[in-house]
Amino acid sequence: MRSIISIVFFLIFSLSIHAQIQEEINAPTHIKSIQFKGNTDDQFPIVALGETVFLEFDDLLANEQDYYYKIVHCNYDWTPSSLLKSQYLQGMDNERITDYQNSYSTLQPYSNYKLSIPNEYTKLKVSGNYILEVYNSYNEIQFSRRFLVYEDRVKVGGVVKRSRDFNHINEKQVVQFNINTQNYPLTNPSKEVKIAILQNDQWATSLGNIPPQFILGTELVYKYDKETSFFGGNEYFNFDTKDVRAPSSSISRIALTDLYNHYLFADYFRYDRPYTYYPDINGDFVIRTLQGPEASREAEYTYVHFKLPYTDKIGLNEVYVYGKFNNYALNEENLMTYNEETGHMEVTLKLKQGFYNYKYVMVRQDGTLDKNTISGNFHFTENKYLILVYYRQFGDQHDSLIGIGSANSRSITN
Repeated sequence: MRSIISIVFFLIFSLSIHAQIQEEINAPTHIKSIQFKGNTDDQFPIVALGETVFLEFDDLLANEQDYYYKIVHCNYDWTPSSLLKSQYLQGMDNERITDYQNSYSTLQPYSNYKLSIPNEYTKLKVSGNYILEVYNSYNEIQFSRRFLVYEDRVKVGGVVKRSRDFNHINEKQVVQFNINTQNYPLTNPSKEVKIAILQNDQWATSLGNIPPQFILGTELVYKYDKETSFFGGNEYFNFDTKDVRAPSSSISRIALTDLYNHYLFADYFRYDRPYTYYPDINGDFVIRTLQGPEASREAEYTYVHFKLPYTDKIGLNEVYVYGKFNNYALNEENLMTYNEETGHMEVTLKLKQGFYNYKYVMVRQDGTLDKNTISGNFHFTENKYLILVYYRQFGDQHDSLIGIGSANSRSITN
């Protein structure tokens, strides 16, 4: 009997060790313009149970490769849940993506792929965190993206406040919110409810593992200061290449080689400048073109040239161009290099026509990411916040996403 107990304990211990957090995998260089969203224009896939998420991407190899998708259900902390596929999927995954078309009359040929879930093969049965994985015909993973499915069980109301921490009073924003559980009684909310807060839909800076500050009847109250605070950052830079032949306000000139080249005006450091409100889409991007009615397969790919003056603030640190268009990745493709002739940090990216937000970030020599030294930090900055409420009742095998809320610093108060 004792040996059986030891074996069971060993198996449970082994499973816990191998329950790794499912991070998003970024695509190889020939896969571009990954768009993954729900029923809104935001490039963030969060939908109610039964609603549809949409994936779209381009393959610059343009040889009509076969791609397949798989779906993984995850816990609140993005470790794989213990549910069997049959418990969270109706139908099956590992199906081929059959909706694709080749580009039409473009200098850069590509194949455009589209996928929607649910579809005739795959439907989702439970709420929570999910990973969508895309594989090639050799069963090699090409990229993965997180998405969320929620049930509207509880009501969430949030506001954004200015930090009361005098060290960061001009730099930080604090998210405070209440969760009303009147229509969905919870057994032990202080232990079984978990929350996550995202700034501008970015998982890398999300906050979680924060219990309710106090409970008033059927209301969970989160009125923290430091525990739910975020650096404000600054508004994003932007450019628009929807017209390949005409420069916009941020494009200095256009040239044609094998593809169109859009040369942006040199950007600048903003940490020492007064904050100026400039509407952005919080790091997002929108594919669009004036050269044809169907941007998915008629938009051109162009070379976009970025440049930023080199200063002592950069030193020996690495500088990257950063935005939703590359899933906030830090890799060789978007790493800037110093040009001795111009005195600028420069990089050229191949991007599909559209409107793009971007910013410059540094990776310091110790490996830490510095998002705001170049752009500056201001509590006035317009940021959007998403509040996620998870619940696992005693005996359940997974964390359900039972409510979502939002707040925006546009209406920040003291």
